[in-house]
Amino acid sequence: MDLSLRKCTLTDLDDLVEMSKATFREAFEKDNNPEDFKVYLQEAFHPRKLARELSNIYTHFYFVSNGKQRVAYMKLNVASAQTDVHHPRAMEIERIYVSQEHQGKQIGAWMLGEIKSIARKFHKEFVWLGVWEHNPKAISFYQRHGFVKFEEHPYYIGNDKQTDWLLRLDLK
Repeated sequence: MDLSLRKCTLTDLDDLVEMSKATFREAFEKDNNPEDFKVYLQEAFHPRKLARELSNIYTHFYFVSNGKQRVAYMKLNVASAQTDVHHPRAMEIERIYVSQEHQGKQIGAWMLGEIKSIARKFHKEFVWLGVWEHNPKAISFYQRHGFVKFEEHPYYIGNDKQTDWLLRLDLK
């Protein structure tokens, strides 16, 4: 594999909207109420919302490509852009998605390595993320890579209140 990481800019907005919706749909559509899911997709990945996030100096989107083919993306937050933990030495992994056709190829593990490098460049002591409590495949993946559960928080898909586990990985 010839994986590379590229930071997204506003010129990537249309591609980011498309990839965000597609990967989220692949991961969670089958497990959610169709109406709630539709509302969530429209709100969370609306072009205006993603444009604001791309313009935030504390939010960083990256595309992952294998050669010329885009295979994954991630969203990292620091400082005030973090959704829950607002520790100055923390970085949130808000999104890390590999397209379904490229799962099982160690791309997620490669991405975690890149995230750790980025976090260290930002002088962070730990990274953290939220993962749906009913996503055992993802939970197992993160735990294999050293993440530990430290809390829970509510997460809404439309009107459906779900629970995310908050997982943390210390970098030292």
